Amino acid sequence: MAKSKSVFRCAQCGNQVPKWVGRCPECGEWGSIEESAPLAASAGTGAVAPRSPAQRITEVDANAAGALPTGIAEFDRVLGRGVVPGSVILLAGEPGVGKSTLLLETVKHWAQQGRTALYVTGEESAGQVRLRAERTDAVHENIYLAAETDLATILGHVDAVNPTLLIVDSVQTVQATGTDGVSGGVTQIRAVTTALVSLAKNSGIAVVLVGHVTKDGNVAGPRSLEHLVDVVLAFEGDKHSSLRLVRGVKNRFGASDEVGCFEQRSDGIHEVADPSGIFVHEHTGDVEGTVNLVVMDGRRAMVGEIQALMTDTEQTNPRRAASGLDSARVAMMLAVAQAHGGVQAGKKEVYVSTVGGMRVTEPAADLALFLALRSAYKKEPLPHGTVAIGEVGLTGEVRRVTSTARRVAEAKRLGFTHAVIPAGTDEEMPAGIRVSKVSNLVDAAHAVRSPADYATIPY
Repeated sequence: MAKSKSVFRCAQCGNQVPKWVGRCPECGEWGSIEESAPLAASAGTGAVAPRSPAQRITEVDANAAGALPTGIAEFDRVLGRGVVPGSVILLAGEPGVGKSTLLLETVKHWAQQGRTALYVTGEESAGQVRLRAERTDAVHENIYLAAETDLATILGHVDAVNPTLLIVDSVQTVQATGTDGVSGGVTQIRAVTTALVSLAKNSGIAVVLVGHVTKDGNVAGPRSLEHLVDVVLAFEGDKHSSLRLVRGVKNRFGASDEVGCFEQRSDGIHEVADPSGIFVHEHTGDVEGTVNLVVMDGRRAMVGEIQALMTDTEQTNPRRAASGLDSARVAMMLAVAQAHGGVQAGKKEVYVSTVGGMRVTEPAADLALFLALRSAYKKEPLPHGTVAIGEVGLTGEVRRVTSTARRVAEAKRLGFTHAVIPAGTDEEMPAGIRVSKVSNLVDAAHAVRSPADYATIPY
């Protein structure tokens, strides 16, 4: 009888190789090749009677999967109106960014609505979680704590408490008995997540898993982890700023490009309904080198501010520094401004920065960046209440960008009175704000100097 031969598969992508190797040749992941028994060839599969008959889609109750609000508007915004019973949510972020603090705030509001929540911690003791809960005023009698790392014990706590919301902090610390591998390994994470997903679907309990991230910012563990869960959220934040962003990466119940804004304080984490105030500095008068812009972060429009500074220097290679902006984009815009905008910065040091730690990566900031550089070079401040939106090409033309009407509406809501946008924009602009449509950098420079004399559209 022929001896069955083992096969070697990648735990990340499923690629099969003839022998064990240290790195998968398909996806390039190190240490992901696992030995397993070969799949037995099946002569045929017989039909099995289903547990319940299939239903017409019109007969399925649409309210059975209705979302329950958590009580935190910004969190519900990203989730899509709230937490759906029986769903599994993965919240990933760097250590110390505030994941546990946000979830404690969530279970507090959840308990205040008369629901029961079970918070399982595998990284801290129950006493440590209680101390943080007291500091952030998140103590409630409907919140249950358990410090466990064994999956079977966690399921026992769920049977005893019967919660409607289960928090597992974190999934990398939980170990399934009978499964090979160490805690946090590929095999263990897959087994634990599969068991918790099965629990959520069979019992209707909403499960939130806390996940770690790698040094590249990706969710730690196998890629299949993100496929198993219903919602994947990325919790982002800079250690030098109090602003925290919850960004939807995957969402089966809502938009996957929503962003929720929070602020980390000494007494916990608080939602920020209007984050534009963090990124805009209130000046007492017009300041040269300062221009406001509107960026889209997912589906959310946020007003920011770009500041530019130019100083004379005797150095052969003047310094160029950028903070919050792509340095390559700044260098390109500086070259375009010199070729088509009358900005001669060959013997000047150039410093460009955003206000409040905002990071701008989209091309829609090009026009505001050019106007900031020109204002700093000409020593001419822009009129107060002006906002610039548009992409700039290498020939000096101003190109259209997406969601221009939504950007202008956000600027109007915050009190801006004049918006400079690309000439090719065909969206209907909101009423109550003067709009200047420009086709190149020369038109943009004239529009901000004397908007009344330029071709404007009255609304």
